[in-house]
Amino acid sequence: MSTHETITAAPARTRTHTWQPRPEPTPELLGMTGLEILQAAQKGTLPASSIMSTLGFRLAEVGDGFAAFEGDPGDHLLNPMGTVHGGFLATLLDSALGSAVMTRLPAGTTYTTVQLGVHMIRPVLSDTPALRCEGTALHVGRTTATAEARIVGTRDGKLYAHGTTTCAVLRP
Repeated sequence: MSTHETITAAPARTRTHTWQPRPEPTPELLGMTGLEILQAAQKGTLPASSIMSTLGFRLAEVGDGFAAFEGDPGDHLLNPMGTVHGGFLATLLDSALGSAVMTRLPAGTTYTTVQLGVHMIRPVLSDTPALRCEGTALHVGRTTATAEARIVGTRDGKLYAHGTTTCAVLRP
């Protein structure tokens, strides 16, 4: 094919998502632990993070030192090579890792990711079934926290990616 030939593309698709804005930090919200905030988001009494509707994933499970997200790959997430962009996997990992840390934080304390290590094991295609990312907090101290997570296929159980994080713990 010549570099001047035009490739006929399939008809354009659209994807719409909605989200609730993040609530203002009221005294009630500031009085909740990280685990309580995530449990409320899972129940729908607090809005979910807007990144979840943007990329198509959801908080599936949360507990002490643990958080799991599930995400649906699709052709809206493809990179130029025709596979799901690694940023989707990195975002799933970052969400599960950070949320696992968050479950161990006292009221009024926040965190931010300062290091994210991502290892992609196999490609994710647009028709890959749902993926589950489970994160576990390993250490949550006064100023730093670490966690590890794995992304596996919900149907095939195969490992698609794994990662680690270091977070800064931000106390009031």
